[in-house]
Amino acid sequence: MGESYSTESNMRLRASWKDDRPLKHPGIPTKIDRSRWRMRSDSGRHTWHYLDDDEAAKEWPLSLADKYYLNIPLNQPTLPLPTRPLDALQNGLTYFSKLQLPSGHWGCEYGGPMFLLPSVVFAWVATNTPIPWPYAIELRNYLFAHAHPELGGWGLHTEGDSTVFGTSLNYTVLRLLGVDAEHPIMVKARARLHSLGGVIKAPHWSKFFLAMLGVCHWDIVNPIPPELWLLPDWIPVTPWRWWVHIRMVFLPMSWIWSKRWTMPETEVIRELRQELLTQPWETVDWAAERNNIAEIDNYHPKSWILNAFSWTIMNVWNPFLRPKWLVSRAEAWVSRLVDMEDLNSDYADLASVNGPLNTILCYIRDGPDSYSLRRHRERLEEFLWVNAEGMLVNGTNGVQNWDTAFLIQAVVHAGLAEDPQWKPMLVKALGFLESQQIREDCIDAEICYRQKRKGGWAFSNKDQGYPVSDCVAEALKAVILLQKAPGYPQLLDDQRIYDAVDTLLEYQNPSGACSSYERTRAGPYLEYLNGAEVFGRIMYEYDYPECTTAVVTGLALFQRYWPDYRRHDLEVFLQRAVQYIKTAQYPEGGWYGSWAVCFTYGTMFALESLSTIGETYGNSSHAKRGCDFLVSKQREDGGWSESYHSCEKLKYTEHPSGSQVVQTAFAIIGLLQAEYPHMEPLRKGIKLIMDRQLPNGEWAQEALEGVFNNSVLISYPNYKFIFTIMALGKFAKRYPNEKII
Repeated sequence: MGESYSTESNMRLRASWKDDRPLKHPGIPTKIDRSRWRMRSDSGRHTWHYLDDDEAAKEWPLSLADKYYLNIPLNQPTLPLPTRPLDALQNGLTYFSKLQLPSGHWGCEYGGPMFLLPSVVFAWVATNTPIPWPYAIELRNYLFAHAHPELGGWGLHTEGDSTVFGTSLNYTVLRLLGVDAEHPIMVKARARLHSLGGVIKAPHWSKFFLAMLGVCHWDIVNPIPPELWLLPDWIPVTPWRWWVHIRMVFLPMSWIWSKRWTMPETEVIRELRQELLTQPWETVDWAAERNNIAEIDNYHPKSWILNAFSWTIMNVWNPFLRPKWLVSRAEAWVSRLVDMEDLNSDYADLASVNGPLNTILCYIRDGPDSYSLRRHRERLEEFLWVNAEGMLVNGTNGVQNWDTAFLIQAVVHAGLAEDPQWKPMLVKALGFLESQQIREDCIDAEICYRQKRKGGWAFSNKDQGYPVSDCVAEALKAVILLQKAPGYPQLLDDQRIYDAVDTLLEYQNPSGACSSYERTRAGPYLEYLNGAEVFGRIMYEYDYPECTTAVVTGLALFQRYWPDYRRHDLEVFLQRAVQYIKTAQYPEGGWYGSWAVCFTYGTMFALESLSTIGETYGNSSHAKRGCDFLVSKQREDGGWSESYHSCEKLKYTEHPSGSQVVQTAFAIIGLLQAEYPHMEPLRKGIKLIMDRQLPNGEWAQEALEGVFNNSVLISYPNYKFIFTIMALGKFAKRYPNEKII
């Protein structure tokens, strides 16, 4: 695996596998020096570079942030032992501030899902894009580190049991990278795959990718007809009504499926046909296996409606009725929509599945020497990340705006905005958010079904170009808090603040709630068309308590300083939104969180919403029930321990490893927002956070924090700094003289 390093935070390095056997490709070195990696941040665009030349490595030394990402010791000093929460907060900021990047934000990996890396590698292979040898080594290292230690193979995400989906895709990646089929990890993964029935029992996305590579026959892939994009807008199931992520993935998928394009056959592909199947390739009845899905992968079984639709398409429409002129028209329209996606994001694209698929489409359509392919290749680099385990692929091109906005708020709420020690850090962070505000709406927004975005902020950076309701709101709050604090530059004038508010007001649904990227355009009936099998809640925009809370608190803060701007619109919006928050409360008292684990996260946000209108533990039954719910889940050690299984089961589930510092911070923040009157539960939670802090001020990485679509875990490693600092700061403001240790 190359050099291994001692750790300041041992839990950051989850697995270690040393293997110096060469890859089968000749000329690839057997070892890699991880200290030669550098992360370049260019206005919030992250790319990794391996410096093979000694002189280049000397001229571009490792930064502290690089060392942290790679788990190379930072050799930071031991800080004074904190006795009060504010001392622990200062120690945490002392460490975390050193990881701030020159442009003013914080970087981190955003990994966990095990289908992202294959999407990018398959795009490289399908488009004949050379894979640099350091990439090949580090991709292998990462997959080796995350092979399931007992079962073998890979899961839907890094903490899950191995599945056909994860194993079929990542086994294929390793073989394409030159790993021998008889490597022990490959033998074990193959045995796991065969025990689950082989690749014919893979879910839809896996079958699609493997058909495109030529490992499977296209007949095994359920239909994704591009003709759907020609349906009139008024039809309730037309694709413009779908959730944006599934819409933008199925868009290029439908074009490639319609073309039935397969990359040229290679010896490795012929070998994979033998290795991934439990019967001879030639004997498979491919069409009969379309709906044959392993039980472990079938989180959301397809409905009889979708099965009937697919049968009709494959057995009636395609062979007998599908006119060529209509196919050509549909493919041309899908192709144009892909071009609009590329244009409005400068080829960065929404995320790391549709980006690689758009890359493949451009290669097929425009050729190997086209600008579109060249630009896609450049932008795919921004999905890559290198850590102590190797190279992974992030869920998007980062979390830059999101994390930076929350860190600003954490410091301000602790009362430290005017502290000269932290002011330069905050000024840089404000400058970053200013540079990342989106200043224009999409080109041809109505044609490509995009919502207003001028004045918003994306999750990652301006280039990606997709504002999200809570990202806009949290960034707006951070900007207002700093620009209204003494001595801070006024980087965003009133009109730019108004633009952000105008965009936020676009997000409210008929229910009063806010969704993520767009207003809700459909309803639960669309889940009958969910054909992905491994994901839940994927087909349309849902109502989210956490997104709604972010917008409520953002607009409420805005009203404090600009009370006359769209006063009536804001009052109606806030009233309807808070009413939704109340109706979304679960009988047990908590709120379900869709974007992190899980009830602690959702309840934290919901209690903040209620406090915005003055409803707290002492005067609100909703707030009291929320607090009582949280306190009922506190463990004896003072912490909270919630597993991602809460997200799958829609019921609070304890994490087997015990209390988690991030969930503990979520719960403490929620209780403090609701003015929970009993100090002892709060004190115990704060003590756990302080006890978990390391002598240099950092916190160790524990279980993954984020989630999406009920079933997929994703990492937010900066949460262990941001939300612990926020919890410590809020407690310190309420109990300024309280000593904990």
